[in-house]
Amino acid sequence: MDDRSISHKRNSKRRGLVIVNTGEGKGKTTAALGVLLRAWGRGFKICVIQFMKAETGRWGEVRAAEKLKIEWHKSGGGFTWRSDEMDESTARTRHGWTLAQEKIASGGYDLILLDEFTYPLHFDWLDTAEVVAWLKANKPPDLHLVITGRYAPQPLIDYADLVTEMRKIKHPLDQGIKGQRGIEF
Repeated sequence: MDDRSISHKRNSKRRGLVIVNTGEGKGKTTAALGVLLRAWGRGFKICVIQFMKAETGRWGEVRAAEKLKIEWHKSGGGFTWRSDEMDESTARTRHGWTLAQEKIASGGYDLILLDEFTYPLHFDWLDTAEVVAWLKANKPPDLHLVITGRYAPQPLIDYADLVTEMRKIKHPLDQGIKGQRGIEF
């Protein structure tokens, strides 16, 4: 057996990555769903928890997940920033984080996607330092964790293995073109 074979065997044990898709540009969730679909194709046990998108949403990705039998949870009230809804948004976020902690710590998944999770960190609905410390102490070493959303805080970026920043160059909304079914939602 040559050195490459020994090295390959030594490195063949999966190391769970922490992947963050952030930035002002479009495509953060879409890229995460690409990873999710690839993992599903490999037989991975997957869980998705969406943090900001409304619990009543029936977007294309939710419909596809149902058909693919991918476990999917929504803990948001939509992208609402009005002060009279902040207590409810914070409560939904904390419920979603508690659910995420249960799923992560269970050891029952190969990949977990925390969609739009950076917003609760950015708005201080959850303490970033506490979240990162909890992940460091409790994330199984072979679990892939994908986190999306704008404004990823620096401690999360520092903790992650892979960070991609989406940058807007041009967007149809800037041209007065509404979101397209099957493309935007």
